Amino acid sequence: MTERMSRQRSGRWTLLRIAVLAMAVCGVLQLSHAQRGRFRGGGMDGVVPGDRNGVPTWEIDGEFKNDVFTFVRVKYNSYRRWNRWATDYPDADLNFSYRLQQLTSLKVDPNGKILELNDPEIFRYPFLYMIEPGDLEFLPDEVAALRNYLLGGGFLMVDDFWGEDEWFNFYQEIKRVFPEREPIELPLEHPIFHCVYDLTEKAQIPSIGAAQAGRGSGVTWERPDAREVHYKGIFDDKGRLMVMICHNTDLGDGWEREGEDPWYFTEFSEKKAYPLGINIVFYAMTH
Repeated sequence: MTERMSRQRSGRWTLLRIAVLAMAVCGVLQLSHAQRGRFRGGGMDGVVPGDRNGVPTWEIDGEFKNDVFTFVRVKYNSYRRWNRWATDYPDADLNFSYRLQQLTSLKVDPNGKILELNDPEIFRYPFLYMIEPGDLEFLPDEVAALRNYLLGGGFLMVDDFWGEDEWFNFYQEIKRVFPEREPIELPLEHPIFHCVYDLTEKAQIPSIGAAQAGRGSGVTWERPDAREVHYKGIFDDKGRLMVMICHNTDLGDGWEREGEDPWYFTEFSEKKAYPLGINIVFYAMTH
């Protein structure tokens, strides 16, 4: 990356971060449940379906088209099951972008984007989302690109992987990116849990199937070795949070499946998945 590119990227991210600082947020998260965003799978080609399956869209002001927040999903290689990167796509991306636009004054791209880590275009966007990294396998050039991206001011949110084996695989891969840094458990007192919505717990958000199976017992974990939810961070030398790791929880399903079951929507999408997701974006964009 050239010095000029670095300055341009920094300037764009600064403008976007100023916009985030100015965003107003509803004091109470009160969403209307609607039959939208039903699970449909597909979308592996990265092309947003034309009908959006009922998820509203909106126009972006042409003068500020480069200054909107864009939800960028990372496409990566996985060695046991292909396309794990596409879990919950496209409905999670469309629904979360819509809720972020609806609940805040932040201007948001209605479609989101999919990028590979070795695509130089990632440096145009300050926020990346990676899902189900339990079988993740970084290519050598992706290791270097992700390290440069994060140390240059970018942010990565990791979501929806469960149990010790998947943690161990992710840990090995992220240590290739940052061999000198360790993930640190974030306490509930960390500002990321309070910066927009004042959360009172580090919530475990199950998939809709696991939630319905455990509704009578209150079980929210998906396997015996995933009972305890973890939110861990990796920091740079100045103490900036670069990576937010959401382990033994599944915010993505809370966004994707909001239109399928009113009980799941009320208990997990509305109360937990959206507030925490909005907090993470806000914190990432203001630090």
